[in-house]
Amino acid sequence: MAMNQNEEILSENNEAVTDNVPANEAAEVKPDAKEGDNQAELAKVQSELAEQKDKYLRLYSEFENFRRRTSKEKLELIQSANEQLIKALLPVADDFERAEKSFKGTESKDMEGFFLIYTKFKKTLDQYGVKVMEAGAGSEFNPDLHEAITQIPAPEEKLKGKIVDVVEKGYLLNDKVIRFAKVVVGS
Repeated sequence: MAMNQNEEILSENNEAVTDNVPANEAAEVKPDAKEGDNQAELAKVQSELAEQKDKYLRLYSEFENFRRRTSKEKLELIQSANEQLIKALLPVADDFERAEKSFKGTESKDMEGFFLIYTKFKKTLDQYGVKVMEAGAGSEFNPDLHEAITQIPAPEEKLKGKIVDVVEKGYLLNDKVIRFAKVVVGS
């Protein structure tokens, strides 16, 4: 009987060992399944993180572009804030020039005052960035700067397609055309 008990114990141990092996293998399979789930979850989280980083970078660059654009617009607005006022004053400058031409050759105390006022007016325009366009007889016609009011037969062959006369001066405000020069072009 002692032998039977020993055999039973041995057979129970063998069964336990054989039962444990599949249990261990099953235990090994379960961590692999969990590890696979963890890997999938990690990949999902990493893709979400990459997507969020991409969204952040796009938003940041969009904000930087907005900031640059608004600062540029603000600078342009400041530079050309007085444009309408200066455009309204340009006919006064033309009147001063016409008066100066008509007073050439005469001298009086009144003329001295007139020239002081005219000089001060020109300096004020210069101070705010207003410049007279350099356009004279014989210079090239540029449609970006000049307005051809008429064409006449060129008095000389070299004046064909070029400016023959300037009827009204053009003006620039901070290198932006605020009034085109009105010119006569030779044909």
